[in-house]
Amino acid sequence: MANDPYSVLGVAKTATEKEIRSAYRKLAKTHHPDLNPGDKAAEERFKTISAANELLSDPEKRVRFDRGEIDASGQEVPPRGYYRDHAGAGAGAGARAGRGAGFGGGFGAAGPEDADLGDILEEMFRRRQQSGPRRGADRRYTLAIGLLDAINGTSQTITLPEGGTLEVKIPAGVEDGTVLRLRGKGGAGSEGGPVGDALIELNISPHPYFVREGNDILLELPISVREAVLGAKVTAPTPSGPVALSVPAGAENGRKMRLRGRGMPAGRMAGGGERPAGDLIVTLKLMLGPQDAALADWLRENPGPEFDPRAGLV
Repeated sequence: MANDPYSVLGVAKTATEKEIRSAYRKLAKTHHPDLNPGDKAAEERFKTISAANELLSDPEKRVRFDRGEIDASGQEVPPRGYYRDHAGAGAGAGARAGRGAGFGGGFGAAGPEDADLGDILEEMFRRRQQSGPRRGADRRYTLAIGLLDAINGTSQTITLPEGGTLEVKIPAGVEDGTVLRLRGKGGAGSEGGPVGDALIELNISPHPYFVREGNDILLELPISVREAVLGAKVTAPTPSGPVALSVPAGAENGRKMRLRGRGMPAGRMAGGGERPAGDLIVTLKLMLGPQDAALADWLRENPGPEFDPRAGLV
């Protein structure tokens, strides 16, 4: 029998949809096959976690599970008394027919068998009411991508816990937590109903030297003392590729330079409205190299008038 989905996700039976989604995301980041290549135990664990999330994320399935109508694997649970009544179907039917054959047959005094029969009839009526085409369940997955892929857009293939793969096209400029909907890639419908959707939640990993701040991208760019004093044309990385950057002579450590349109691309925001293209903001970081030892010797030999860079602060 499948594990209890609440226990699998580590949530209470009163958990909200948001709490269930959060618990699934946390577990998926640890047990996803892409993060544990070759680990069969983690793969099986992820399948169990995904099955529990699929059941509890579907409001109808969750209610039916809580009522005991389906088990943790989504299979129908027979109504009360089903096995007992069917084991002695001939004798029970004869006894019930005998009680109702005469005027004194006891219609007003129902026994336990009559109560179970009522449950069966009620269950049959309920199932008849629920028959007809039903849409398949949506299936939720998480996908980790790099910051550059989030900025520029890309396509990735993910391995599904139930087997198979899914091609995901990631548009340029997506934000962390964005959910992509792939129509018709979810669970199969029943009675000719439509297939559900696949919902892909994106988790953006940090970059070693680019940092996103709103619509802009920040970069610390190391420069040498010579480049800072004399000025130079240096190569600076950007999310769309390297560019030539002119460092002015006498540039100070911490000076900021703005490259227009080199940040997040223009596009449509998740909440609606158009997003303008962002900028790349470069902060110059002065670095001392081995050759600067000669400069230190020269300064010691030529003291000259002292320059106070903190004048006016105290």
